[in-house]
Amino acid sequence: MADRLIDAVAAIAGEAGALAIGRARAGFTTWEKAPGQPVCDVDLDVDALLKRRLSALDPEAGWLSEETADSADRLARPRTWMVDPIDGTRDFIRGRPGWAISIALVARGQAVLGVLAAPARGELWRAELGGGAWLNGRRLAVADRQALPGARVPADMLPADDADLVAVPRPNSIALRIAMIAAGEVDLVASLRWGREWDIAAAALIAGEAGAVVTDALGAPIGWNSPTAELFGVLAAVPGIHDAARARLSERAARAARRD
Repeated sequence: MADRLIDAVAAIAGEAGALAIGRARAGFTTWEKAPGQPVCDVDLDVDALLKRRLSALDPEAGWLSEETADSADRLARPRTWMVDPIDGTRDFIRGRPGWAISIALVARGQAVLGVLAAPARGELWRAELGGGAWLNGRRLAVADRQALPGARVPADMLPADDADLVAVPRPNSIALRIAMIAAGEVDLVASLRWGREWDIAAAALIAGEAGAVVTDALGAPIGWNSPTAELFGVLAAVPGIHDAARARLSERAARAARRD
């Protein structure tokens, strides 16, 4: 049953990706939900498609999406779909490939299924709890790194305190950045600010199933489908450097949490 479910979700993600690619070629309208928070009508169209298809697939599941008004009803459901219809909207709007459609299914505070479709990159990522992580049919495993200096980080530039790390190209989608750990392309992803669960739920499962350690920015475990659907950042890394990264970032994370 689980295999059939993830196959169905992957097919739905592919359908949503085809819709987004088609709309990108045909043109779309953009605006800001809030200063610095761009959105376009493709976000809404993909969200509507996903809600129809996924709700039909599991009618008992609740719904949590960046582009849908939240409802406390999801907290009483046995499972919840957690969706970001286009994660990395800035790259989508600019015609860059660093965006993805993110779908997770959460049960009892755990992500049990995750799919990322990145059609502009020709990528389909998928994972099930206890079943491993896969990219285009290839099983994934994180890199073997034991030292923080030299670790690869997706970043446009690195602060002076992290000059011993190595910056690699950074997609706008944080879900893709986390998934890159699963593929062995990067070693560390850190965000030291409040965010929303739908941004990373699928990618966190994919990275974890490939062997990464994924916590919030303070190093605490993440429980999904909370009443606020918020979490303080993310710290995802290969196992050999997660503790060192947490130690390096702890003061910065604590300061950021206090300001927020």
